[in-house]
Amino acid sequence: MRIAVDAMGGDFAPKAVVQGAVEAAREFGVGITLVGDADRVGRELDLMDTSRLDIQVRHASQVVDMDDSASTPLRKKKDSSIRVATELVKSGEAVAVVSAGHTGASMATAFFVLGMVSGVDRPALAALLPTLTGYSIVLDVGANVDCKPLHLLQFAVMGDVYARKVHNRTMPSAALLSIGEEDTKGNELTREAFKLLRASQVNFVGNIEGRDIFNGKVDIIVCDGFIGNIAIKISEGLAEAMNLMLKAEIEDAIGGQLGYLLMRPAFRKFKQKIDYSEYGGAPLLGVNGTCIVSHGRSTPKAIKNALKLARDFHLKQVNKSLQQEIISSMARLAPAKSPAKEKEGALG
Repeated sequence: MRIAVDAMGGDFAPKAVVQGAVEAAREFGVGITLVGDADRVGRELDLMDTSRLDIQVRHASQVVDMDDSASTPLRKKKDSSIRVATELVKSGEAVAVVSAGHTGASMATAFFVLGMVSGVDRPALAALLPTLTGYSIVLDVGANVDCKPLHLLQFAVMGDVYARKVHNRTMPSAALLSIGEEDTKGNELTREAFKLLRASQVNFVGNIEGRDIFNGKVDIIVCDGFIGNIAIKISEGLAEAMNLMLKAEIEDAIGGQLGYLLMRPAFRKFKQKIDYSEYGGAPLLGVNGTCIVSHGRSTPKAIKNALKLARDFHLKQVNKSLQQEIISSMARLAPAKSPAKEKEGALG
C-alpha cells in the first residue's frame, strides 16, 4: 500500500507534512510518496531517521497558493504537488492522496482527475464533529454550495457507508439539518430531500435543528455544503473561544491559579476532544479514489492521522460499498415500469 502526500500543502509545509508522513510510515507500516519540491522535501527528510521506512519523493515544480482559484491545478499549474499526487492515484501508483493545501483545488482536482464513483452525482466532504456522546459525521461541509434533493440523499447514503465501514457504527442514524423538526419545515431543498430520505434504506430519523448538532443523538448530519461549511467553521471558532473564555474567567477569580491547576486535566481532555488534529482530515466521499482533505493548519499529528484514515478507507473498500449502496438506493426510488410502458419503450 502506497499513499501519495502533497508535501507542499498546508501552513506548515513541508516540515510538518514530512514529519507526519514519517511518523505514519513508522507507526502504520504504509508506503509514502511525498510529492513536491524535491530539494526542500529532501532537506526535511535528512533531519529525520527514515531507515527501514518505505518513503519516496516525487518532484513537482509548482505549488497551488491559497489565493489561486480552485481550477488552477487543472489549467495553469498542471505540475503542482496536488495535481501530481492525485495523478499517482489515477495511475494506480498510490491508493490514496492526502493534502492539507488549498481545499478547493484538492476537491476540484480529485473530481476531474479521478472522476466519480458510478451512480454518484456530486462528491461530499465529510467532517467529524465532537458531541456529548462522541462525534457525528457532518456532510457536506464545503464541496457543493448548491445542491438538489437527490444529492442530499446520496450524501446520506455515503455517510451511512462511511459510518459503518470506517467508524464501526452498526446501524447509524441519519438526520437532515433544517430549521425545524417537522417534515414541513425548511426550504424547498430540505422538504424534498426529506421525502427521498424517508423512502430510502438509510436509518433516517427526521430533521434536526442547529441546537441539536452537539447533543450526539444522531450519527450522520446531512446538509448542503454552504450550510455545512458555516456550521463547521462556527463550531471551530466557538470551541476555541470557549476554551479561552473559561481559562480567563478562572484566572480572574479568587484562587484562580489554584483552580486552573485543579481543572487543567479537564481542560486538556476538552482540548483533545475538539482538536481537529485528532481526526486527521475529511474524506471526499464519492470520487473514484481515496482523497483525504486535511486542515490548512495541520500539525505532524494531523498529517499522521490523515494517513491512518486514508489507509483504513482503502483497506475497508469504502468506495466499492459506496457504489453498491448508491445503486441500490436509486433502484429503490425508481418507479416500477408497467408492462405496457416497457413494451412502449421497446417499440419506441
